Amino acid sequence: MRILRPLLLTAALWFAVAPGALAAPSVNLKAEVYDSDGVVTLGDLFDGAGSAADVRVAAKPGLSVVLDAGAVQQLARRAGLDWANAQGLRRIVVRTGAESGTATAAAARPGNVEVLTYARSLSTGEIVQPEDLIWGKAAAAPSDAAQDAELVIGLAARRPLRAGAVVSARDVTAPQVIAAGDIVTLTYEAAGMMLSVKAKAMGRAALGEGFAAQNLTSKRTVQAVATGPGQAAVGPGADQILASPAARYALR
Repeated sequence: MRILRPLLLTAALWFAVAPGALAAPSVNLKAEVYDSDGVVTLGDLFDGAGSAADVRVAAKPGLSVVLDAGAVQQLARRAGLDWANAQGLRRIVVRTGAESGTATAAAARPGNVEVLTYARSLSTGEIVQPEDLIWGKAAAAPSDAAQDAELVIGLAARRPLRAGAVVSARDVTAPQVIAAGDIVTLTYEAAGMMLSVKAKAMGRAALGEGFAAQNLTSKRTVQAVATGPGQAAVGPGADQILASPAARYALR
């Protein structure tokens, strides 16, 4: 009994302090994230990474790389770091250079502009992922060159895209959500009234795109607008989506 009491006391003290002792240290994402050796680590991303500073996050084959913030948060947690991501970031852009913001030699040469390029080749219909885009340098940028990676990620390639090519708006489109022959739900909504019927898609469509659909009951063919997998709008709701680029983008 004399031996058991000290053991119980020790166990009680351990469980009392263990939660705090095991709590992962909080870290903050650096205001501007830079890498100089082509390998992005937790130390490049976070202040106070400590012993986890050398944990590799990703390779950076170009002048920049776009990282998924959720994946970075999980990797940091596995390495014993707690990043709250209070800003709700979805992407983290890591650029080449020093923390002081010094530019690379390529950036210093006249006639070079920073452009978004493909890190690998993509097949038709393949969805663009954060790791598929890197920033590079070119003598000039096309008029429709994409300036924001966020507007390209999640879209589908319209045609085969070559690694190293400059990203342009005509390269990508919203992912296909309806294929020809699919049975879809058509929704008509106006003046507080909403009706739904089943129809057969007569063509393929991406989010926000129009297609012909045949009512399974009446066999009448109508024009609809895809609003999601197996879902489409008809009537005033469809007209509103087609007339508003902002509404089409929101469907993504």
